[in-house]
Amino acid sequence: MGFADDVLDLRWRHKIPLPFLSTLPLLLTYYANGNETGIMVPNQLRWLIGDIVDLGLLFYIFLLLLAVFSTHAINIYAGVNGLEVGQSVVIATSVLALNIIQLHRIPEQFSKYREQHVQSLFLILPFLAVSLSLLRLNWYPSQVFVGDTYCYFAGMTFAVVSIVGHFSKTMVLFLLPQILNFLYSCPQLFPFIGIPCPRHRMPAFDAAQGTVGNSYAEFRPEELRSLGRLVFWVLKTFRLVHVRPGASDGLVQMSNLTLINFVLYAFGPCREDVLCCRLLALQVLCSMLCFATRFGLASYVFDVVL
Repeated sequence: MGFADDVLDLRWRHKIPLPFLSTLPLLLTYYANGNETGIMVPNQLRWLIGDIVDLGLLFYIFLLLLAVFSTHAINIYAGVNGLEVGQSVVIATSVLALNIIQLHRIPEQFSKYREQHVQSLFLILPFLAVSLSLLRLNWYPSQVFVGDTYCYFAGMTFAVVSIVGHFSKTMVLFLLPQILNFLYSCPQLFPFIGIPCPRHRMPAFDAAQGTVGNSYAEFRPEELRSLGRLVFWVLKTFRLVHVRPGASDGLVQMSNLTLINFVLYAFGPCREDVLCCRLLALQVLCSMLCFATRFGLASYVFDVVL
C-alpha cells in the first residue's frame, strides 16, 4: 500500500480500508495462539466487577483499530528529515527492551508467555537493524527519502509485534506522541469540522536563515461551520495555535495542526536537525513514561504484573 501510495497518490477512502483487510490474517493467528480477550481489573474495582473482564469481540475490534491507527500514525507524524525513521527506531528499541525485560522477569514455567515475547523479538530485531541503517542516510541533510512505503511498513510492524507478543496495551503508550499528533490534527483531518487542510502540512523552510518554522492554513473564520468556528475559538483562546492576519481583510492564517508545528510554535524556528532531536526526545520521554507506568505504577493497582 505504501508503494502504491507513493506511485499513484491514493485517496484516503482507499488507504483506510486496506489495513483492515490486511490485518484479518493476523487476528486469525492471534485467535489460534490463545485467543486471550480478557483484561485484568484493578484491585480497587474487583469487588464491583470481578478479577477479569472478558471483552470478547470488542478486544478484536480494539486490535483491528490499533493496527489501522499504527499503520497510518507514522505517516501522519512526518515531514522532517530523520523523523519517520527516528521515531520508529525509538519505538523499536523500546519494544526490544520490553521483550528482553519480560524474558528476564517471566519464570520458566510460563513458557507460553515467554514464547510470545521471543516471537516479537525475532520480528523487531531485523526491523531495528534495517531502520538504524536507513536512519544514517535519512538524517539531515537527508540522502534518502523514505516516502509512504517505509512509514506504512513501520506502522504495521509495530502492530504485528504487539499483537503477536500480547502487549497491545503497552504499544498504545509507546505510540503516545503519534496519538497526540492525531488528536491535535483531527480538526483538519475530518471534513465535518471544516478547518481547511492543505495537501502538505510540513514546516516552512526559510532559505535565508537555514531554519524551519510554522506552515499555515488560510481561511475566513466566519465561513467555517459552527463546529469549526467553535474549535478555532478554543485553539485561539487557549493559545494552542499561532494565528496571524491573512493576505486580505477577513482572512486569517493558522499554524497547521501537527505536533511538529506545535513544537515550532512553542520553541520557535530552528534548524531541521534540532527540531528532529526535540521531537525524538519527546518520543524517548514517552517510552520512559511507558516503562514507569508498566513496571512501576501498575504494581499499585494489580497484584501480579506480567
